[in-house]
Amino acid sequence: MCHVSVGHLARVLEEAGLATVVIGTGAFRDRLAAMQLPRTIITHNPMGRPLGAPKDRETQRKVILTALDLLESASQGGAIVDLPDSYRSLSHQNT
Repeated sequence: MCHVSVGHLARVLEEAGLATVVIGTGAFRDRLAAMQLPRTIITHNPMGRPLGAPKDRETQRKVILTALDLLESASQGGAIVDLPDSYRSLSHQNT
């Protein structure tokens, strides 16, 4: 139900004049698309980690910058951006 709650909250904020971008995981892509939210980003990260793995600053930064770009570039409601990168756990990072 979390994705539904986020969708409702996004609608309330948009009605109040605050622009939103919902960042969700691929597991909920179809459901988020059906909700016809104003702006959505889909990542290929596991549930609970839509921005990426803990301490994976590079991926987290990319997701946030994509969200900010979508705020400026979306020309109509319902915009969905699918990020192609797959999840990288800490064991696969060079930190």
